[in-house]
Parts: sequence; C-alpha cells; structure tokens
Amino acid sequence: MLSAFANAFRTPDLRKKILFTLGILAVFRLGSVIPTPNVNIVNVDQCRQLSLSGESSGLYSMINLFSGGALLQLTIFALGIMPYITSSIILQLMAVVIPRLEALKKEGAGGTQKITQYTRYLTIVLAVLQSTTFVTLAVNGQLFVGCSLDLVYDKSIFPIIVMILTMTAGTGVIMWLGELITDRGVGNGMSVMIFTQIAAAFPSQLWSIKESRPGAEGWLIFILVLAVGLAVMAGVVFMEQGQRRIPVQYAKRMVGRKLLGGSTTYIPIKVNQAGVIPVIFASSLMYLPVLYAQFQPGTVDNPNPIASWISANFVRGDHWIYNLTYALLIIGFAYFYVSITFNPDEVADNMKKYGGFIPGIRAGEPTANYLRHVLSRLTAPGALYLAVIALIPTLAFVLLGTQGKFPFGGTSILIIVGVGLDTVKQIQSQLQQRNYEGFLR
Repeated sequence: MLSAFANAFRTPDLRKKILFTLGILAVFRLGSVIPTPNVNIVNVDQCRQLSLSGESSGLYSMINLFSGGALLQLTIFALGIMPYITSSIILQLMAVVIPRLEALKKEGAGGTQKITQYTRYLTIVLAVLQSTTFVTLAVNGQLFVGCSLDLVYDKSIFPIIVMILTMTAGTGVIMWLGELITDRGVGNGMSVMIFTQIAAAFPSQLWSIKESRPGAEGWLIFILVLAVGLAVMAGVVFMEQGQRRIPVQYAKRMVGRKLLGGSTTYIPIKVNQAGVIPVIFASSLMYLPVLYAQFQPGTVDNPNPIASWISANFVRGDHWIYNLTYALLIIGFAYFYVSITFNPDEVADNMKKYGGFIPGIRAGEPTANYLRHVLSRLTAPGALYLAVIALIPTLAFVLLGTQGKFPFGGTSILIIVGVGLDTVKQIQSQLQQRNYEGFLR
C-alpha cells in the first residue's frame, strides 16, 4: 500500500489527482467546523461535552461518528454526506419495485445519469427535512437531552429559515465536492468523504481512552485498544477480500467470418456481498426506539411504560436483548440486501444470451438455481461476520471498559477498510496503465 502511494506521487498526473483530492477534503473539513449563523458556539460546546459523557453517550457518539463531529456542533456541513447516501440507498431499493427505475438501470450510461439526477433531487429534499428537524430540536432545547442552555441567539422565524437554508446548501456543496473527487481525483468521492468524516474522530476517541484511566493503567488500556484494533482491521481485510469464483466458459460461435468465444472467465461473488449497508440499516433502526424513549418519557407521576422498558433494555449497549436484536437485524438485512442487488435469474439469462455456461450446469433455470444456492451459502458466513464485527464495541466495554469510546468496531472499521482497499486498488490500476513493470516481475 505504501509503495503504491509512493509510486503514485512520482507520476505527475496521479500526483495532481491525489493533491486535488486532498485539497477538496481540506475544504470539506473546514466547512465541518464553521458554525451555522445564529448558533451560540459556547453553549453548543458545553452541551456537546455533557451529552458525550452522559447516559445517552452511545446515541450521540453514533451521530458524531457519521458527521465527523459537525452535526453536534451545528456547522454549515452539519448533515454531512448522509442525505446523499440515504437517497442512493432508497433509489437502489425502489429500482426493485418501480419498473421505470429498473428500465433506466438497463439503459446504460444514459439511464445511470438519469438515476443520478433523481438521487440529487432526493438528496436536497432529505436535506431540507433533516435540517428542519435538527434546527427545530436546537431551537426548542431538545437536541441535547439534559442540557437547558440556549443553543441559538435568536428564535424568530427569519434566523431559523437562514439556518435551514445554510445546512441544506451545505449538503448541496458536499454533493458537488464528492462528484469533483470522483471526476478529477482518486477514488469514489462520496466514499472518500465519509471515510474522512469517520477518520477525523479517531484521534480524539483514542486519546479519550487513555485519559479515562489514570497513570500507567491508561497507557495499558490504550495499547490494548490499538492491538485489538489492528487485529480487527486485519480480520476485516481478510474477509472483505474473500470471494467465491464461479467458472464460466463461453462456447465458440461464428459471427460473420470470425470465430468468437471459447474463452474462460469467472463470476466473483464476495463473502460479504452486502458490504456495510446491513450494519447502517440495523443501527438506524436500533436508535429509533431510543429516540422515542427520550422524547416521550412521560411524567414523574405517570411514566411511559414503553419508554421505561426501552430505557432499561435498549439504551444500554451491553444489554443482551439489545445485542441479540442488533445481530438478528444485521443478519436479516444482509440476506435482504443481497437478494435485491444480485439477481441470479438476470445473470443466468445474460450468460445464456452470450453463449456462456457453468461447467457441469445446464444453461437457463438450472444455472439460476445453482447461483441462488451458492449465494445463500456465502451470505450466511458474511452475515455472521458483519454481526460479530458490529458487536465488537460491546466486547470492548465488557473487557476494557471503553464503551462509547472504542473506535475500532462496527460501521466505522468496515467503512474505513472498504474505502481504503477500493482507493488503493484504483491507484494500482492507474499505475499499471502507465507502468507495466509489475507484470514483468
């Protein structure tokens, strides 16, 4: 990996792309610390520190993770890249049930461009809704539970509208910056930006682990966390690279006066075909009951029984009901997402159309059944792997007492490793286009 980056900086055009990407990321991080107009920075910082150390630290740590600390500071880039990610997932799911979107996916570059345009429109709509929600919570003093300080200077209608428009415009700028990285930089722009948001919180989280224990004990826990983190990262890299290669052979055929075909290739099916999406879905659903319990607690004389049960079983991340529900949701979403993103019938039809077949398997329906069987067998270990990785912060709490501060677990490590591997592969492929020395060794 290090040699790939070193060789990339020796290549002029690749060096320009990397420096351009780093410049865009610097602008992105700058916007993540500039506060929205009408925000009381001092009070927001006090409430944020209080929330990250209180009973609801798990919820606020998750919010801090995906926004790189920008959302809880109410900055101009507070919403981050999540509205775009959410709209992309929604359109991907809707393509299964809406024939028009499914037809656009099959139209090639023109259809993809149209779906991208729909994604942008939906991103702005989601940004308006989310910014309105967070600004309303901030104005009413409900953004940070247990903090009664005023987060804004003026609660009249015009400053509130300016805050909403500023956050929405920030989301549009982030979307534009991500597309610039994709077109002129290195890697997928949106993935690199969410990687930056998560990585920005790593140093402070690691140092807070050391500060949580006095003296030599703090350094010991710090070193143990680093060792566990490196081991987890190595395991994630191993699983993310794992795949089942199904051989496909194409029969020879005459096209005009030319004899085409006769080649042998393979269909790569990853062990973790669903990626990080099931963990994101499950995390989002797990925090819905927590939000309900926080905003509908009832009164002292008449407490809400549902909210009380949720507070006892779902707020604490180390409770067995919470962890069992979380693991089952991840496994269920893994099977669901793989089933809608990989269509064995479509793959079998395309193979039959171009004269391809799996050795020992008849073309058509038997091929689709075989692919379906292999996919279900591979999804089982992939889903269990995702569930185990997502539960690592709970194990860290039990063994090391670092719950809410453990950075090497769940969604964060999956995104960081996945984006890192994809970016390095793109750099290596571009290096091989310019230098064939690697093929001659």
